[in-house]
Amino acid sequence: MDILTSLRAGENRLTQRVATWDSVWARSVLPSVEDAAEHTKLWWAAAVLMASRGGGRGRRAAAAGIASMVVGQALANGVAKRLVERRRPPKEWFPHDEVEERPESSSFPSGHTAAAVAFTGAVTPIWPWAGAACAVPTLLVAVERVHDGAHYPSDVIAGASVGLAAAALVRALPHVIAKRAAGFRRP
Repeated sequence: MDILTSLRAGENRLTQRVATWDSVWARSVLPSVEDAAEHTKLWWAAAVLMASRGGGRGRRAAAAGIASMVVGQALANGVAKRLVERRRPPKEWFPHDEVEERPESSSFPSGHTAAAVAFTGAVTPIWPWAGAACAVPTLLVAVERVHDGAHYPSDVIAGASVGLAAAALVRALPHVIAKRAAGFRRP
């Protein structure tokens, strides 16, 4: 068996295992996480809370989080999903009704995870405590996307990578712009 086939088989087993994870906690918490993360409501709410309660640092963290989230979603949903066509995991792997509400778009990468990781990755360097608080729902979003049948684990890992790249890009952009502007001012 070649490496790629072995990896796919392992990922399929992991997806099925997460999909059939049936605990009171999973049935009660994960649907709420999905609802909160839909249309990035969770991250907008976190940004409002940070901006209103966190002073200048909270406003900077909220702005960086929102900017990174937007970039992360644009890269995941607007670019990567158009480049990589991947079917969602088979419905028959999932013993719950949430699997019927899956999007029709490509499974790769997870846009929800990209947005969550981008937001958290941008907030953390500015306000570590708030970043740590955001890490919990970020992890829950990633687990929920596999549990509900929307994604394979590799889709979530790719979404997290896109999110980290978006946060790094947003963090670096002001320095790049300042450097370019300084270069234009020289005679």
